[in-house]
Amino acid sequence: MKVLVIGAGNMGLTYAKSIAKSGYLEREDLLVYDKSADLRDTLKKADDGFEVADTLEESLPFVDIIFLAVKPYHNDGLMSEMIEMMDDQKLVISIMAGVTIETIQQGLGIKKVVRAMPNLPAQVGKGMTSYLAAPEISRIELWMVEDLLNSTGKSVRVDSQMFIDASTGISGSGPAYVFYFMESMMEAAKSMGFSDNDSKVLVSSTFEGAIELFNKNKLSPNGWMKRVASKGGTTQAALDSLDDNNVKDLIHDAAYAAFNRAVELGKVEEQEAVEK
Repeated sequence: MKVLVIGAGNMGLTYAKSIAKSGYLEREDLLVYDKSADLRDTLKKADDGFEVADTLEESLPFVDIIFLAVKPYHNDGLMSEMIEMMDDQKLVISIMAGVTIETIQQGLGIKKVVRAMPNLPAQVGKGMTSYLAAPEISRIELWMVEDLLNSTGKSVRVDSQMFIDASTGISGSGPAYVFYFMESMMEAAKSMGFSDNDSKVLVSSTFEGAIELFNKNKLSPNGWMKRVASKGGTTQAALDSLDDNNVKDLIHDAAYAAFNRAVELGKVEEQEAVEK
């Protein structure tokens, strides 16, 4: 099996490096292509365990699985360049936000398409990827897809593209919500007199510890809150303030805002595909 990653941005390189480290493929069976000649030269010097292709013509016709890891607005031009080199047996894994399976099938003239939504922690092997596979993909091919996706962390197969858009609002965009909360806590710590470094350690260690507790116990988040808080205590005062300011509702609304935007992007892509 040969794999080509098209697009050497953050997520494309994350998958390429993670697959290389997993040992799932031999070096010569994992290729990366980017339209930037300077970036290709940099990747060749870095020697991260994969081959770097200088053109699509020298790589695309000879691979079995293709990762599309480019920005959504590049997809039309890229697919028009790719289509003449595609065949029915090639399988495409797309991590382009908002681009539907049908758009890719139509744009590339193939049926075997997987739409995946990874997130930023994939860069440190703690990623969460949701994915949906077209029905033409076999069980054996699904196993291969899962192995590739799981090289960056964990994956979950969903039943419809609606859940891909929904996972965009939860796991895809979710790390930004966590960073937003962390930043707010760090700013509060600094306003209380802590140094920048101490504020970072206090907050990051708190998050790390809380997540470890949650993952190693069956208690719900609410159950853990009850263990930390005591009636009339400091933690309860903080939780009451969050409730009084409807923070839970605001987080819920934020997640839905990301979800709805993902749906909108998908509709735009579909409409543009129809018009062409």
